Amino acid sequence: MQYALRWALPYVLRYKYRLIFGFIVNMIVMLLALINPLIAGLIVAEVIQGGRTYLLNTYLAIMVGNTVFRSIARYWFRILYEETSQKILFELRRDVYHKLHIQNFGWFDKNRVGDIMSRMTGDLEAIRGFLAFDMFAIPESILIYVAAIVVIAMINLPLTLALVIFTPVVMITAAKQAKEIRPAFRDVREQFSKLNSVCEENIGGNRVVKAFTKEDYEIEKFTKSNIAFYDSNTKTAQIRVKYMPIMESCAAMLPLILLLLGSMLVINGSIELWQLITISGYLWMLDNPTRMFGWYVNSMQNLITSLEKVHDMMRGKVYIYSPEDSVKVDKVKGAIEFKDVSFGYDRNTPQSKTLKNINFKIESGQTLGIVGGTGSGKTTLVNLISRFYDVTEGEVLVDGINVNQYDLTSLRRGISYAMQDVFLYSDTIEGNIVYGVPDAPMEAVYSAAAISDASEFIEHMEEGFDTVVGERGVGLSGGQKQRLSLARAVAVDPSILILDDVTSAVDMETEQRIQEALAEKVIKRGNTTIIVAHRLSSVKNADLIIVLEGGSIIERGNHDELVAKDGYYAKLYEEQRGRK
Repeated sequence: MQYALRWALPYVLRYKYRLIFGFIVNMIVMLLALINPLIAGLIVAEVIQGGRTYLLNTYLAIMVGNTVFRSIARYWFRILYEETSQKILFELRRDVYHKLHIQNFGWFDKNRVGDIMSRMTGDLEAIRGFLAFDMFAIPESILIYVAAIVVIAMINLPLTLALVIFTPVVMITAAKQAKEIRPAFRDVREQFSKLNSVCEENIGGNRVVKAFTKEDYEIEKFTKSNIAFYDSNTKTAQIRVKYMPIMESCAAMLPLILLLLGSMLVINGSIELWQLITISGYLWMLDNPTRMFGWYVNSMQNLITSLEKVHDMMRGKVYIYSPEDSVKVDKVKGAIEFKDVSFGYDRNTPQSKTLKNINFKIESGQTLGIVGGTGSGKTTLVNLISRFYDVTEGEVLVDGINVNQYDLTSLRRGISYAMQDVFLYSDTIEGNIVYGVPDAPMEAVYSAAAISDASEFIEHMEEGFDTVVGERGVGLSGGQKQRLSLARAVAVDPSILILDDVTSAVDMETEQRIQEALAEKVIKRGNTTIIVAHRLSSVKNADLIIVLEGGSIIERGNHDELVAKDGYYAKLYEEQRGRK
């Protein structure tokens, strides 16, 4: 908890002068609340009982003026706190979002989208709510409670002692409530994250759900998460219900004590009537804090839980970053070498490696083909080039320099991907193509679309390149999405172009046109090209082809050499040629 508070404190301290000024104004406003009950008592003593009616207008003017001033000041500092809390929330959300963008692939592999979204929304909003209201309400309640006790004690000490007799009970009850409700709040946040994850997953996969008629199954799965969330909230409510009545009862006893004991003191002459009326005017200053104490405890525990959740995400270690003396270049040239590279996703179990002892080298401008069965490590291998993951053993060199030594931006600026998992933004077709080069001229957009054989289907759309595709490209076929992904990669004009099975969803004729366009307009101008493919026709003309199986290279060479070896590649080639 202390680390989370220490992390969040600088965000608050940036606005310390605004908050301190607002706090001082609020405290003055609260102290001014002591005036009106005192004036009410004086009206009884001097105007009603003393007959000095000429003082009534003066007293009423003071009360009205005090009330108006307090209302204006209270409105002003509430706006100040609300505005400040929004500024702090803006900076928190900005920094959390920035942390997400510098996190590694491995971190996202282990964290659910629903968890991340709940921290970006619910947890951050809980922090903002505390800053906007409870941060000043808690000290405000303490101040008016103490001030009221002091003033009432100056009027009559025995009555004061009677009115604060329940304070220890309230404090003990609040401590017990805090101890029980904190883990309950933590469970609420956890169940909310799971509910978000289920909901996000099913919205994203709604077509799969409908295709397999699994609506009832998914509804049942969501219902289970919803029930768990309901149960966790109910448990929290039960804890509040368990302790709140005690505090409410203590607060409800105050008017009764004042009425009974105060009347007895007036009857026996220990205090005067105007003093009792004055004390009754201060009663709300004892009653409200007593009633609200439990809510403040809840708010504090909710704040701590949310802070810990966000802090856990923010302190997630970034393993892949640019070293201090990093190599910066305008654009890499494209020579690639793997030296004794091994890699495993789980560093805690080094024996379970996805890649094992990978060695190969290609010069700038050459083409590398990577083939192999599903799960052989093809995509993992190309992800190491841009340092999306760090190797477990060995080194990956680009232009003779270990990728670990590069400035990440310099390294990745010269590498472009058409990924196996196609992702398109809810933007225009043009916007998706120029995502990597926003200032690209339309000629470059047309050229990229032509290379990926996307021009024809784009032109047949009602708004052409200005057509807005749905989220993740919904409404487009798999082949259309792949071709737009390829166009986006080509538009960057990279030194290294990585094509990860980008023609798996297109027909043979389209694939042939794409290969010819790539050979003519991309490979010929000196780009290093890496092609991951299941169809051997895509890698047939590569300078070097490596065959992966179980994370190891089992064959290497050009197409003719591999066919002549009569191994895995040759058999696969014969199968595909016969199938064709």
